[in-house]
Amino acid sequence: MAESDGEGIEDLPPSAKLVYKVLEYKGPLTQKGIVEESMLSARTVRYALERLEEVDVVSEDVYFADARQNLYELTTEDGTEQQDQAVSD
Repeated sequence: MAESDGEGIEDLPPSAKLVYKVLEYKGPLTQKGIVEESMLSARTVRYALERLEEVDVVSEDVYFADARQNLYELTTEDGTEQQDQAVSD
């Protein structure tokens, strides 16, 4: 993880923390879904997602319902997607 350079979730801006919490509670969402749930601007959500990807806590995948969009979800410490972890419990 990128935490070896000293940056973790606690070091991110409040908008990135909010996006993290939205994904934690709502599960995988598109950028548009995150904008609607968080009530942040699209630009702010884009920046927050970039920051979360830098510290390897969010993964980006193709949204099969609309391939023009991406689906974002949290990853666990071992790099797997959080939803996969919940299924195995």
